[in-house]
Amino acid sequence: MKNRQLADTILALEKASEETGKGVWAALAKGLDRSKRIRVAVNLSSIDRHAGEGEVVAVPGKVLAAGSLSKPVKVAAFSFSEGALAKIREAKGEVMSLTELLEAGVEPSRIRIMK
Repeated sequence: MKNRQLADTILALEKASEETGKGVWAALAKGLDRSKRIRVAVNLSSIDRHAGEGEVVAVPGKVLAAGSLSKPVKVAAFSFSEGALAKIREAKGEVMSLTELLEAGVEPSRIRIMK
């Protein structure tokens, strides 16, 4: 059984994919619609290595605090560890949920999905 927030997020992403025809929303929904044991967990070191300054990164799972973030990056994920939140804010980055990313109107072609 899924928690209500997870189910609502998946539904919103699937609906956005159908309405806009953009596959990024469907890919995020598919990544979230997995059991918790196999859902994605991404370390900050990986985000720092693969994302450029000011880039928008979406994680269909959880962001963990391993490593550091040396540049401001917008990070959207289903959940964050407390350490990851602190490190992202320390690097002057922005933290948001996947539904907030959807509502922000970010052009899907500017979103980098990290798995």
